Amino acid sequence: MSDAAETATPPLLEISGPRATIRLNRPKHMNRLQAEDLVELVRLFDRVEADPAVRVLVLTGTGRAFSAGYDLNSVASRASAAGEEPSTGSAFEGVANRLEDLNVPTICRLNGGVYGGSTDLALACDFRIGVDTAEMFMPAAKLGLHYYPSGIRRYVSRLGVNNAKMLFLTGQKIGAPEMLRIGYLTTMVPETELDQEVDRLASLLAANAPVAMAGMKRAINEFAHGEFDKEAADTRHRESLRGAEIKEGIKARAEKRPAKF
Repeated sequence: MSDAAETATPPLLEISGPRATIRLNRPKHMNRLQAEDLVELVRLFDRVEADPAVRVLVLTGTGRAFSAGYDLNSVASRASAAGEEPSTGSAFEGVANRLEDLNVPTICRLNGGVYGGSTDLALACDFRIGVDTAEMFMPAAKLGLHYYPSGIRRYVSRLGVNNAKMLFLTGQKIGAPEMLRIGYLTTMVPETELDQEVDRLASLLAANAPVAMAGMKRAINEFAHGEFDKEAADTRHRESLRGAEIKEGIKARAEKRPAKF
């Protein structure tokens, strides 16, 4: 990682066994996202999802912050351009929604602060493990920006109405203990224990049945958004009862060994 940190680049992908890691890599600017980074993130998400060997994705950043959000200079210049199409918001929204919809379980390794749009990128992950020195804020109200709808919905469905209002309407900064209290962080750890905790959770997820997890993740997200497709979920449930995963799972349990999915 140290060599890569010398030069700013678009997001980087590393695959090691069942685990894929995507790392934001503009540490000098706290991993501020640029337009080309959004394009590259979607491309990397597609690669991860197309690789049957990948069972879990970790999203993290290089250096002292996870991400400072989208480049505000780019937002300002695009907002003043006539006939802008598509908007910056819709491009960023598409990346966050694509991340949320990934079939594989996702962990955001919050190595530091997370700000602006990147707070939604982290929320789009299934789990967020953060260092105890992390902080966050959502400055939309201070910038005169009405945030894109699916991002607001994600805040409400993940954190509740009161916490979403507090974060969006006040724009105030909160630290890791408060992030944990309101449910933004799944787990808070000292920096020295971050990798150990990420590894632990990633190993748990990678060992579970991928098809069953993908289906349940989809159902949970649909419930959270109030858009539950019961017929599709019933079909997945019935198929799982006669699928290869449950046969292996039951056999492994009887033989008192880890299942091999």
